[in-house]
Amino acid sequence: MIAAHPFGDPQTVEIARDADDPAVVQVTWKVGAADDLTLLGIHLGVLPEDRVMLDGAIAYDAGDAALVREAPAVQAYLLDHVTVSAAGRECTGEVAATGDLVAQGAQLAFTCAATVEEASVEVTTLTDLHPAYRTLATGPDGQHQVYASDTSSHAWALGPATGTAAPSEQSLGTGASAALQIGGVLGAALLLAAAGALVARRRRTVTTHPHP
Repeated sequence: MIAAHPFGDPQTVEIARDADDPAVVQVTWKVGAADDLTLLGIHLGVLPEDRVMLDGAIAYDAGDAALVREAPAVQAYLLDHVTVSAAGRECTGEVAATGDLVAQGAQLAFTCAATVEEASVEVTTLTDLHPAYRTLATGPDGQHQVYASDTSSHAWALGPATGTAAPSEQSLGTGASAALQIGGVLGAALLLAAAGALVARRRRTVTTHPHP
């Protein structure tokens, strides 16, 4: 059996048009908490299932970060679960770089058919493990969105009037940085974050789900 822990630090994405090529959309994805990274590795067969304890807790090991980051299955997973389309056409994605998936994240580059003024970005990472997972997203000029299992796609304005700086390591993160990001989202996201924090305090174990 495989477990999920969706009530800790949230996963994040940052979206921007490439500063050098206006037909390329850059997406930086960070997994959230270390145990979510381990869980993803178990789900993809990169890490052994015995990392899930009898009480449902995830046993994270310091070596997990490198194993998951370097696994081809993880890159394929990201390209399956993060997609970009513009002007009704899907853009071609590649994983341009991967660092520590908690602190630095994976950099995905999506090449579209023409200059991108608006892009539809779909994010379904980790919701296949548990529908309670959320993704906090930011875009140029203070745009924000909370992705969920029932709101997996969002249109982002990426035209010349918006900022196009490449995503930075400090601009998105987990913990305190994510809390600041939540402050810029609508009230519904605030309620979501508060509910998640309450559940995290009250609940040590997690719901188990069959390994696909």
